Amino acid sequence: MAEAIRVRVTGVVQGVGFRPFVWRLAHELQLAGWVKNDAAGVEIHAEGTPAALSALIRRVRDEAPPLARVDAVNASTVEAAGHAGFAIVASSGGKVSTAIGHDTAPCAACLVELFDADGRRWRHPFITCTHCGPRFTVTRRLPYDRPQTSLAPFPLCADCAREYAEPADRRFHAETTCCPNCGPQLSLLDAAGGPLEGDPIAATLALLRAGGIVAIKGLGGFHLACDARNAAAVASLRERKQREEKPFAVMVANAASCAPYAKLGAGEAAQLASPERPIVLLAKLAETDALLPGVAPGLAEIGLMLPATPIQYLLFHEAAGRPRGVAWLEDVQAPALVMTSANPHGEPLVIGDDEALERLAGIADAFLLHDRVIVVRCDDSVRRAAAFVRRARGYVPRAIRLPQAGPPVLAVGGWFKNTVCVTRNCSDFSEAFVSQHVGDLDNAAACGFFEETVAHLLAILEVEPALVAHDLHPDFHSTRYAAAFAAERGIPAVGVQHHHAHIAAVCAEHGLTEPVLGLALDGVGLGADGAAWGGELLLVDGARCERLSYLRPLPLPGGDAAAREPWRMAAAALHALGRGDEIARRFAAEPAAKTVATLLARGVNCPATSSAGRLFDAAAGLLEVRRRASFEGQAAMLLEGLAAVHGEVAPLDGGWQHEEGVLDLRPLLAALADAADPAAGAALFHATLAAALVEWAATAARRCSLTTVVAAGGCLLNRLLSQALRLGLRVRGLHCLTAERLPPNDGGLALGQAWVAVSRRAGRTA
Repeated sequence: MAEAIRVRVTGVVQGVGFRPFVWRLAHELQLAGWVKNDAAGVEIHAEGTPAALSALIRRVRDEAPPLARVDAVNASTVEAAGHAGFAIVASSGGKVSTAIGHDTAPCAACLVELFDADGRRWRHPFITCTHCGPRFTVTRRLPYDRPQTSLAPFPLCADCAREYAEPADRRFHAETTCCPNCGPQLSLLDAAGGPLEGDPIAATLALLRAGGIVAIKGLGGFHLACDARNAAAVASLRERKQREEKPFAVMVANAASCAPYAKLGAGEAAQLASPERPIVLLAKLAETDALLPGVAPGLAEIGLMLPATPIQYLLFHEAAGRPRGVAWLEDVQAPALVMTSANPHGEPLVIGDDEALERLAGIADAFLLHDRVIVVRCDDSVRRAAAFVRRARGYVPRAIRLPQAGPPVLAVGGWFKNTVCVTRNCSDFSEAFVSQHVGDLDNAAACGFFEETVAHLLAILEVEPALVAHDLHPDFHSTRYAAAFAAERGIPAVGVQHHHAHIAAVCAEHGLTEPVLGLALDGVGLGADGAAWGGELLLVDGARCERLSYLRPLPLPGGDAAAREPWRMAAAALHALGRGDEIARRFAAEPAAKTVATLLARGVNCPATSSAGRLFDAAAGLLEVRRRASFEGQAAMLLEGLAAVHGEVAPLDGGWQHEEGVLDLRPLLAALADAADPAAGAALFHATLAAALVEWAATAARRCSLTTVVAAGGCLLNRLLSQALRLGLRVRGLHCLTAERLPPNDGGLALGQAWVAVSRRAGRTA
């Protein structure tokens, strides 16, 4: 007599080939029954021998498909129904507790088909299977079935339907599968929206080679593309997009094609070629700027990426002369294409065809479109070594398991680099879903995208929040939204101090529940006292946060203007050194120099800040590295690049002081004010700042009997600083943790806010 079990599998188990995987296991183990998707994940009914049933449970957990993530496999004994075979049955509804998969680049098997001139998917721009392709950006709701995706308007042809229904086929129940006969179609339009003749891929490549700018529809939005080796094309793109100096990302065909432009280690090569296909920031070679003029001016790094969609692969294939097979993908390919997000004027990414024609008018010379709808805006992810700079396509919406259960929370992030976070209960733990990068909430369109992101995330997860968490700053759009959201639903709104959230985000992703010493280093965040913080030592224990110490504040002459003009922070440093009489002379080319000197002398319109980010600006201004920044963080990036080129130096002897626990770096600033060599000064700044922070944190850790230091904030994206901190604290016997699954900057704030809210409700309060 056969025994029977009912198995519940949760995690990322839809849209990843999980049901056909179970079907094949069941047939191999001679089991009867069925498997189906539902709102909670995958459910299996299996009948057979006890040994075969045990093997099924074990192998479901240990041998899952490559894109799956199995969180739990729970089995219970049920009565056998006498099934004659094993089948995949229709999905059922219920309350959603599963998650949709992330978008991935074409897998190796699909690339073989894409370049098989004798196959029926030769150069098919929408090739996909159960192991690759779009997921998050085409899905409207769960469970993940074709009618719930933007492929619903494209009925399968007879050949595709046969593959879809054949359990042994790689496209068995591949919800986004299609072919040239039944799938979406490409079209190429001119700047006025009129159709252009010829093959869209070939014509697009011809336009790019001729110096044109083409808007190309991708997975989560459009890119603006041009020939990265064409200085005039790059300059034209900068002018049209009003992007003066901010670097562009460059797409090449494969890792081998990075060689002329960047130093590529094994780990970085693996990141580039990973299914997620992020932009990876790599150290430039000496000749990079000459080969790619105007792409990343003055910076030490360049952002490179590999094709993430079949359309992008086809552009390189066309440039290579349409070779048969995939061998060409191992060779260096000449084309290098700027692929920058199509978001004019800092607004959200363009995703619709009509929207592209309207919003990109005057920027793009042509539009490479297709008729598959993008459901969710999702920008490219950006990585730097082990850290995220921006987390979006390829990684969202992977869940982060929290170390304890709590009520469902909506956390709305901050102002800059906004993301939102929703937590959801799963029996004895909670999981957090952090959204794709939304961006700075400084315009109406961005605020609309923020609200769109909140609504989509809550809907697709079917979560009704019990709490809303937000930043303390009352003027953030996210804070005002949180207050209105909470009032409408009659639920509490929880304010979380900015730097507390930074530290809590790292604690959440690492599963820490014990007290830690937090080292928060960023540009700015509203402090509990109403001042501008940014260089803090905090004692953090869940919802409890105590400010232990901070960097000696510097004035911000002119307020927010000081964050955009590093010379102002240099003037503030000179004033703090008692050398204010030098300001007008040193910065004589700045029309406001005398006014700034007067403001500092009188203490008017000069709010104080403990910001580490403004300390970087002061150093850059004193060393004449940069007087005015054309984009956020530019001065600090240039400073880091100079230091990296110069090489290691010893910290400045006596370069810092402790005054009642406050870290005073005026001796270092004085040395920089008199430095003759900017590169040597930049290296000295990094070495001394890191040594000072290590001593500062180690002293506080001993005093508080703590062994773990959590470092977070945008300054942790500085590779030299973060590496020196980890090494220095390890030498002192301390364990230093930083963000790994989210950015250390404000892109991780929402997770920290959510974790503080969960901890507060759980009773872990001050």
